[in-house]
This record gives sequence, C-alpha cells and structure tokens, in this order.
Amino acid sequence: MSDPRPQDLCQSVLAPPARVSIFITLTIREGAEGAAVAALAQLPALKRSVGFREPEQQLSCVAGIGSRFWDRAYPHLPRPAHLHPFIPLEGSKHSAPSTPGDLLFHVRAMRFDLCFELVRQLRLALGDALESADEVHGFRYFDERDLLGFVDGTENPEPPVDDVVTTLVPDGPYTGASYVIVQKYLHDLTAWNALSVEDQERVIGRTKLDDIELPDDVKPSNSHVALNTIEDADGTQRQIVRDNLPFGNVGEGEFGTYFIGYAADPDVTEEMLRHMFLGNPPGNYDRILDFSTAHTGCLFFVPPADLLENPQSFAAAPDDPSTASDTDPTPADGSLGIGSLRRSGSK
Repeated sequence: MSDPRPQDLCQSVLAPPARVSIFITLTIREGAEGAAVAALAQLPALKRSVGFREPEQQLSCVAGIGSRFWDRAYPHLPRPAHLHPFIPLEGSKHSAPSTPGDLLFHVRAMRFDLCFELVRQLRLALGDALESADEVHGFRYFDERDLLGFVDGTENPEPPVDDVVTTLVPDGPYTGASYVIVQKYLHDLTAWNALSVEDQERVIGRTKLDDIELPDDVKPSNSHVALNTIEDADGTQRQIVRDNLPFGNVGEGEFGTYFIGYAADPDVTEEMLRHMFLGNPPGNYDRILDFSTAHTGCLFFVPPADLLENPQSFAAAPDDPSTASDTDPTPADGSLGIGSLRRSGSK
C-alpha cells in the first residue's frame, strides 16, 4: 500500500481563490494553552457545521501555529523543521517588522457571512484563552487586482501539480504540512496615484491594463517583479502560493493589501522579502515599498489536518531516536504534555 499523498493530508491550503477572506492573527494568554488546543480540535467540526448551510459558497479555513505557541502547547511533538519567529528586516530605507502571533486563521468563502460566522464561533470556542487579535477583512477587487490597480498573484504556480510541490511538505512526520508568512501592508494611494501609469508600471514591472511583464531591457532592477523572481543556482524558479486580498476602511482612509504566502519551505518567501527590503544587490530595494508599508509580520506552521483534532497521534514513539526531544522525557503521568506550560528548548 502506497504512502498517502501530501495533498490528501493537508488542510485546505490549496483551496481556490475566494471572493472574501478574514485573516485573523491571535495571541493566547499564558496558562491557556490547553484551552486553545481544545479550540483548535473543534475547528474542523465548526467549519463543517457552518459550511454545510451553503456548500456552494466553498467555505474553508486554514489554521497556522506560531513558533512560541508551538513550544508552549506542543512541547512533546517533533518540532517542525523550519518553524521560527518571523525575522524582522531593516533595510536602508524600509523595514519589515516582526509582530506577535500565536495562531493564524485564514478563512475563505465566496460570501462574507459564512466567514463571519465561522470566526465568531472560533472566538467563542477560544473564550478567555484569547488575549489579542488582529483581524483583517479582505475582498476581491474587480478582476483580481489590488488597490494599486495591478493584477495580483499572476505568478502563482500552476495547479494541480506545481502548487502541491511548491506548497506542501512532501515527507517526514508532517507530510502535507505547509508554512505561511503574513504581512499587512498599508498603501499611500495619494502618492501612488500621483504617478503616471508608465511610472507605476516601472515600479511593478508589469503593464497595468493587460498584466504583461515588461521586457528585461525595460523592467527596472528595483521593480517588484524583478526582485520577487527567485532562482536556484541551476536557474529553476523558486515559487510560493499567494492568496493576497485588498482591504480598506473608506471612513478612516486606510487601504492596503494583506500578503499571505504558503510554501513547503519558508526560506523561499524569506528570500523574496530580503530582496524587497534589503535589496539585491544591497540597497537596491523594491520600489513598491515607497508606497506600501508593512505593519505586521508573522510566520506560522500549518500542520496536517489530522493534527488539529488528534495531536497525540503525531507524538514520537518513546524509542524513536529520530524524533526524540532534547528536553525532559514524557511526563510521569503518561500524558504528552499537550497544552501544558512545559516548554521545549528555544529554537
């Protein structure tokens, strides 16, 4: 019998783009790890209950777990290989901050009311465990454009094969897992709209109307497209799966793009961000940052779907040296320590 495929074990990472999303990043208060783990176990059932009302609306939810919360809540599970806090970046002119985030919920549907109801139920399930939340409501803007007027997500890998290879961990204890980086960018639309269309196209590296990449001899080296094209030494392009959406508050004049990028290895996304903020070569930063400022930054591990409901099944066998913890052994009471305050070593 063959091993299960990564796409059969994953959460709904590869769900098709939705019309609306709620991106909610939470911090969990110290001592409430067990309650939060219990709430995560309810997520699949809550999603089924809400989505069953309108199945054609394609409700989905991806849950991500931050590095510090993993150490607090799952100390006796094998630590995900690439899980770490978001690394802040300080460029010559622009910075990418690292902000708190224990849990991420990426809720998608074709209609907002289903997203709203699922998030409401999740917050009820979390109860007093919830300490703070950053909640952003994203929406589809015309023909897949951001609020700068350009098509967003053109270079996503092609399904059904390329996106699986790009996005899902292929093997190991967490086959089907993924990693996701999120950032909330606010746009200075007044300054942006003061540019001519031709100048905007040079900032992005694509034509505005028909979404065609500019020729290499025309596309500036500090354009968004040029700095986000990452290649291996052999010339193979390294990709991520984006599901960005615009958001905005007309009354407060706050407009932006919520960046969310999934990858089997977060270093691909991190290299893109290093090029954007630090420059490639150093100092040649992404010109889009003169008009779009990052206000948040978090990295999360997206475990296989089964881990949410049954984390015990992912615990290492006591005699398995390949996944042995470098901290104290399983508690004397025979539990896995899931949801306790016991911590593994800092990674």
